[in-house]
Amino acid sequence: MTVSSEHHGFGALRHSNFSFFLLARFCATLAVQMQGVAVGWQVYSLSGNPLDLGLIGLAQFLPFSILVLVAGQLADRADRRAILFLCYAVECLCGILLLSFTATVQQAVWPVFAVMALYGSARAFMMPTAQAMMPNLVPPEVFANAVALNSSSFQIAILTGPAVGGLLYMLGPEVVYFTVASLLLISQILLLFVRVERRAASSRPASWRTFVEGLHFVWGKPVVLGAISLDLFAVLFGGATALLPAVASDILQVGPAELGLLRTAPGLGAALTALTLAFFPISRRVGRWMFDGVALFGVATILFGLSENLYLSLAALALLGGGDMVSVYIRQMLVQLETPDAIRGRVSAVNSVFIGASNELGEFESGLAAAWLGVAPSIIAGGFATVVVALFWVRGFPALRNMDYFPHPRR
Repeated sequence: MTVSSEHHGFGALRHSNFSFFLLARFCATLAVQMQGVAVGWQVYSLSGNPLDLGLIGLAQFLPFSILVLVAGQLADRADRRAILFLCYAVECLCGILLLSFTATVQQAVWPVFAVMALYGSARAFMMPTAQAMMPNLVPPEVFANAVALNSSSFQIAILTGPAVGGLLYMLGPEVVYFTVASLLLISQILLLFVRVERRAASSRPASWRTFVEGLHFVWGKPVVLGAISLDLFAVLFGGATALLPAVASDILQVGPAELGLLRTAPGLGAALTALTLAFFPISRRVGRWMFDGVALFGVATILFGLSENLYLSLAALALLGGGDMVSVYIRQMLVQLETPDAIRGRVSAVNSVFIGASNELGEFESGLAAAWLGVAPSIIAGGFATVVVALFWVRGFPALRNMDYFPHPRR
């Protein structure tokens, strides 16, 4: 990793549209991370069943998987800022609904799953829109720096959100959900200051062909397909973070404050890695860095599954986050640099399907495996599966394995 131009560090922040976008996304991510801690702890406290932790992910994934390709088509035809604004508004509503649920002292967990399904619907539109929108906020020469700063901001929110959420939960889940709704309202206000510069939307009428154009594009790009499918299966099997409430309660025997620290640890490792990439971006041996990052993710997951000590678990989760950040950075660069703006929303939607499947569906897989094998054995097995996936992808996608440089930006 080397510094290759003057456009590293904080250069992208000189563009005010990107700065407001970054701050809005930071507040929204902070809110969602706080919400995740509260929802996980609350559901597990009510049911005591690790499968319910997986159902939280499944409730989000099902509407997400149905709507995300439609969302990609919309992101290529409508005002991306307006779509993102509405997504934050729906997520704000979810925080209010969770606050209402908690205030009525409900003992059933199904209303939480219903709210998570609504959140998953909003996320289906939010993810491809935000991904497609970012290249319109900065010139091509500082886009790599914008990706690193965006990833850094995202990871810092993941770093601080769970810790703050865990501490606020000690005052009651109502405090967490009120804060979540407030932060999402701030995100909406910040978006009003963003002006998106983009090419005119496609004049072609919507059809099945335009609907699946993103899928055809990804399928025809082995490097892109290899990168996003590697991320899908690696995180699908290595989704240990979904089981953190059970790990904290049953294995480490700690409370919600320590759960917040455990949720924070992957973000710490990822944030430090992302900040390093902002100043020392990857410029050579791109494919090798991608596979090394996934392998580190898998090994760290195994270490976390073996640990019965809080501090060792925190260290393993930090390594896990660092490895994941390397692969995320490379995947984002490849998807955005290889894709023309006219279909960026649809390609970002395909990318979002893979991300959503690896995260939310991975949470369900982890909960199901934990209910069958036990919490620790399921985490260890998932880490081994991640390493095996990386080895298979090394052989199956030689173009990605041998990739040296990033491609030039597409306009």
